[in-house]
This record gives sequence, C-alpha cells and structure tokens, in this order.
Amino acid sequence: MHKVIITSILLVLLTACRPTAGEAGEAGVAIQNVGSDTIVNLALAWAETYQAQHPDMRIAVTGGGSGTGIAGLINGAVDIANASRQMKPEEREAAEANGITPVEHVIARDAIAIVVHPSNPVDNLTLQQLADIFSGRITNWSEVGGEERPIVLLSRESNSGTHVYFLEQVVRLGDKHAATLFSPDTLLMSSSEGISAEVRQNPNAIGYDGLGYVTSDQKTVAVAAGPEGPFVQPSIETVNDGSYPIARDLYMYTAGEPRGAIAAYLDWIRSPEGQVIVGELGFVPLEEKP
Repeated sequence: MHKVIITSILLVLLTACRPTAGEAGEAGVAIQNVGSDTIVNLALAWAETYQAQHPDMRIAVTGGGSGTGIAGLINGAVDIANASRQMKPEEREAAEANGITPVEHVIARDAIAIVVHPSNPVDNLTLQQLADIFSGRITNWSEVGGEERPIVLLSRESNSGTHVYFLEQVVRLGDKHAATLFSPDTLLMSSSEGISAEVRQNPNAIGYDGLGYVTSDQKTVAVAAGPEGPFVQPSIETVNDGSYPIARDLYMYTAGEPRGAIAAYLDWIRSPEGQVIVGELGFVPLEEKP
C-alpha cells in the first residue's frame, strides 16, 4: 500500500512541476520518458545521441517498469511511456477517462532469452517444459535432463512488462483463458541486471531476460515451440526469421498523435540512425524485421 501511495504522489508531483513537451524554457525543450527497464538503457543511449545533435533538447529518461511508465502517461505525468508489452484494455480505458488517447509506436524488437549458470548441463527446453518449471510443476533439474538439484526460479517483478509477457506467453502458453501463475517459490528481481547477477552466482538458477541484457558469463538455453523441436537459440537472426519462439515488439506510447519535438524524436528513433543503436545494444532493429 505504501508503495502505491508513494508512486501516486510522485506522479502528481511530476505532473505539477514538469514543463510541457515542446515548450522552450531556460533549459530548452523537455521530454519526460519513463517506463520499461528492458528499454531503459536503449532509451538512454538514444537520448544521449539525440541531445548531442540537438543541444536545445532535454530528454529525461527513467525506468521503473512498463506499468510505471504507462501509469505516468495515464496521469499526464510523462510524454513518452516505454513498454515491453502492449497496454492492457483497462489501462486504455483509464487513459480515455482522463481525456488521453494513447498511441502505440513500435520502436524495436526483442527476444526473451532463458538464462542459466554456465555449469548447467541442460541445453534445450520446450515451451511446455518452461511453463511447467516456472509454474512449479517441475522443481528439479533431473526432470528435464539435468542433475539432481532443485530449480531456483527467477522472475522480474509484476510491474515489469517482461514479467507480464512471460506470464501470458510462456507460463500460460498464450492461452488467454488460463489462470496459471508463477510458482510462489519464484524469487522476484527488481531489474534485468538482478536476474543476470543471480544466474551468474547460482548454479541452480533459471531466469529470463531481454536479449540485450545477456552477457557472455551466462548460458542461454535453446527453446522449441513443440516437443519435436527445432531447438533455437535467441539472436537477431532467429527473431527476424521467426524461428525463435519467445520474441516480441518493444513500444513507446504517447498521449495522442505526437507533435513537435516528440514527433521529431520518435521519427529519429525509427530512422536508420536510431536503429543502428538498437543493434549495437543487442536488440533487433526494425528495418531488419521481414
């Protein structure tokens, strides 16, 4: 409850104090960009490059999760909400009730990689096995061809768009009517870096992360949509050719059709120059999508 109250107060203060995007002040044009922790490093890189080219611009980027960014957009506290999932119907309804019509902009693509400790002998898992593991039906690595060791589950917190996507598309296998939840034994991590750090030091751990956060000291598991395979490693190439089964679009949302400085910034993000940065950070550029 305290977390909800604090978040609400912060959103109110942001709304009251921030300059409107497109208004030139002493510090230049200001854009508030808040949301997904998956996207935050990419958004920071975009902002840094764009501001260097446009000294009059001030782009403030913060994370906090997709839900935080979307809540800020609904309440008029941010100009651009970053999200690693699509807005929910109830979020759109809340925005409409505030006189805001959210507009969705696809700004990159991503694979969700399944990561384990490098010493883990398990190389391949099906989507069904992943669903059984993260829901708690499979609890020991020996059940999926590994050693006799308990499985330690790692997930992002529920405010994360990656958490929501993984729950809906992997744990529930895309069934909109399913009510399956993560195992109550799942350790909830506040960031992608938190999952990476735990996987590196815990031989029993399994987690999931955006492709851009996977490092060389983690092992990625090949994933198959069905029991017969093929088992596919996450990469830019396998996202583009459609063979990797856990891939998604990444989004920015604006309050209505963007205009002025916001429109120019989004156009640049989706331009070849902006998309080069996407590939440099390990995500999948839009122009490479077939």
